[in-house]
Amino acid sequence: MIARLSRIVPLLAVLAVVAGIVYLVATYRYSPSRAKEILIRMFTWLTGILSAFFLLVVLYAFFEDNGAVLDLAASFLATTLVGLVITRMCNAVFLKRHPDYRRKPMKATREARFPWSVLQSLLRGGKK
Repeated sequence: MIARLSRIVPLLAVLAVVAGIVYLVATYRYSPSRAKEILIRMFTWLTGILSAFFLLVVLYAFFEDNGAVLDLAASFLATTLVGLVITRMCNAVFLKRHPDYRRKPMKATREARFPWSVLQSLLRGGKK
């Protein structure tokens, strides 16, 4: 069990370093809440893509009957799936504590300029 856990330490270290760098840069550039939102979105994509990749590796190793690669890839797959679940739980907690982040700003509408505004008001029957 300890041997399996020691194999995933480099992956966990890389994910932790990436998370730290992204959070520090986003906090400096935006706000802490926006940095958390960026980090959650990025890690959802990252762990999802890594999970799909390691799932393909596991399937390939299974069909090739390669036990060593299967064991290693299964450990990485389990790590990325746990990371994906944790990221989604963090997203749920974040949205619970910051409900205004669910409502994204809407795009502004533009009023037509001079010749078109006159034509639009004429076509509408003088109503604005």
